[in-house]
Amino acid sequence: MPAEHPLPRDLFDDLDKTSPVPLYYQLATRLEQAIHDDILPPGARLENEIALGQRLGLSRPTVRRAIQELVDKGLIVRRRGIGTQVVHGKVTRNVDLTSLYEDLSRSGQAPRTRVLGHEVRPATEDEAEHLTLAPGDPVLHVQRLRYAEDVPLAILDNILPTEFTDITRDDLEARGLYQLLRERGVTMRIANQRIGAREATAEESELLEIKRNAAVLTMSRTAFDTAGRAVEFGQHLYRPDLYSFEITLVDR
Repeated sequence: MPAEHPLPRDLFDDLDKTSPVPLYYQLATRLEQAIHDDILPPGARLENEIALGQRLGLSRPTVRRAIQELVDKGLIVRRRGIGTQVVHGKVTRNVDLTSLYEDLSRSGQAPRTRVLGHEVRPATEDEAEHLTLAPGDPVLHVQRLRYAEDVPLAILDNILPTEFTDITRDDLEARGLYQLLRERGVTMRIANQRIGAREATAEESELLEIKRNAAVLTMSRTAFDTAGRAVEFGQHLYRPDLYSFEITLVDR
């Protein structure tokens, strides 16, 4: 577990209890600046709310609200068994035909993958329809937990058609799925995608280290190559405090 990161006392010298600006906002602003200035680097763990409040002479509700401001901005996360930890910031993803692994790598947020499931099995009717297969054809079903700087960010559930059933767990832990497909000569051309939201299950909440029944972003995608073949069907979950989609709309 990372050690608590000490904050310089003079960082809070100008907190003004007589100011009309709420104390929680003053505290949140100074903590946010410390993160941007790398005084609090990614991975740093803040001291707990009680200790920070006692050190600064602030109430616990004031400190808790300041911390929540930074959680809402995606600058820090609360992790069970670890505490409050600094992250790089929310991942804003353009709705393009890219993978999460690539997006994280480009933004400097060292991606890591834990493979939760890996099996070759018969395709269900729904999976066969998405991949233009016959029900019962062999498919590779993989489930992965994707981390950014060791913070769980997304649960990725993918179905791959028969020609990719030899992709291994080691492959998936070492590289992104789209990278693996490109190495096999696949060029992604177009995808049907749907974005939504729902409550996380108990198991999903535990994996993502969020509150039980918290909201999660959902994304389902069927991707096709340049020949029009369906090459993957994915159903993904994302933490909304650390992840968002960005779409550009054009009036034609």
